[in-house]
Amino acid sequence: MKDLGLFDIMGPVMIGPSSSHTAGAARLGRLVRQLTGGEIRKVTMYLHGSFATTYRGHGTDKALLAGILDMLPSDERLRESFRLAEEAGIQYAFIPTDLGEDYHPNTVKFVVETASGISHTVIGASIGGGQVLIREIDSLKVRFTGERPIIICLHEDHPGVIAGISTVLYEAHINIGNMNVDRDLKRNSHTAQMYIEIDSLPTRELENQIRAIPGILNAMILLPVQE
Repeated sequence: MKDLGLFDIMGPVMIGPSSSHTAGAARLGRLVRQLTGGEIRKVTMYLHGSFATTYRGHGTDKALLAGILDMLPSDERLRESFRLAEEAGIQYAFIPTDLGEDYHPNTVKFVVETASGISHTVIGASIGGGQVLIREIDSLKVRFTGERPIIICLHEDHPGVIAGISTVLYEAHINIGNMNVDRDLKRNSHTAQMYIEIDSLPTRELENQIRAIPGILNAMILLPVQE
């Protein structure tokens, strides 16, 4: 069980009435922006549970969109996120939905289209005190908070690739906090996706070392979402 500090209980500095519905929502949108590469042109947000019933009154819609625009929860422009999104050419929609009993009441399913025409689906929740949890990225079940760096790899599905990444991290004295690997069985492409949460900040050199591992097709590092 995670020990909660005063900051976790009281919540962060924010614009709006609720740390879950405003600060957490903004952080969630900002993390989705990072996960999908930042060049978002269209986003549809399916709101589950209490988000579905109170998103207008609590400003959750404005906060989610502010995060998509890369704003922090304390950004005074948060209230103007609708206008700023339109000026940036970002299409957006909020759709109340029911994702089922397995999902936290403050969950959002983001369907994102990037400037290059690629679509991504991310499911995450605002879990209290401004904290967030990503549960699914493009159908892969994960548990990422955005508090630690994440390494995302697309790689060939054969022996030695995971060992190669583990070796690079070991030699850099970086500990693995969480790892998920998912085979791309739908496309039968003999590839897999790997998501690794690590305990310390990586260098650009580390990213280049991972890209150079035989069997790695693509790799990127996402830094923590912080104030």
